Amino acid sequence: MSENMSRLVNNLIQKGYLKSDRIIDAFWEIDRVDFLPEHLQHTADADIPLPIGFGQTISQPMTVAFILELLQPNKGENILDVGSGSGWVSALLSYIVGSKGRVTSIEIIPELLEYGKQNVNKYKFVDKGIAEFHVGDGSFGYKPNVPYDKIIVSASGEEIPTALKDQLKIGGTIVMPVHNSIWYIEKKDAQHFRKEEFPGFVFVPMITRGIS
Repeated sequence: MSENMSRLVNNLIQKGYLKSDRIIDAFWEIDRVDFLPEHLQHTADADIPLPIGFGQTISQPMTVAFILELLQPNKGENILDVGSGSGWVSALLSYIVGSKGRVTSIEIIPELLEYGKQNVNKYKFVDKGIAEFHVGDGSFGYKPNVPYDKIIVSASGEEIPTALKDQLKIGGTIVMPVHNSIWYIEKKDAQHFRKEEFPGFVFVPMITRGIS
């Protein structure tokens, strides 16, 4: 990791966005530069979202840290990553869940999915069977790998899709942007969810093919 990236991670720790050891370790090990187009790699340490093509962005590091701290991914978990984009979040999650876990990444733009998959496999997570990638409308989730311990969504929607709630384990959590807030949803039982809302964020909108 470059000196500038080290400074960025240290700043996120000092400002309280990065708190958990396993998430901090992932930020140290998974370098954001590996998930950017070549002409933007010199800006990898900037705490801002950056374009990755097709009208999509790689999220601001502070926002990714905030979301992962809410999600609290753990070793061995089965996690769904909706809107995987450049693959940075998928790689961070793959590092955390480890060899006994699984990260299912869904991306609706085929070219972006291939780009993200190649980026994640720079760390051999695809080869090792930890991460897998599928083209699809993330609002419908991915049924073959249910149920999920955690679900993370990196694009903003009007609400939490019903399909994602259905595919979550009892006791599992979803972290997703809704409008300009980040929502934290905990599944209490099949019909009841606890919600917390954290306003003040901006995300690209989720691309969908229909309503789940």
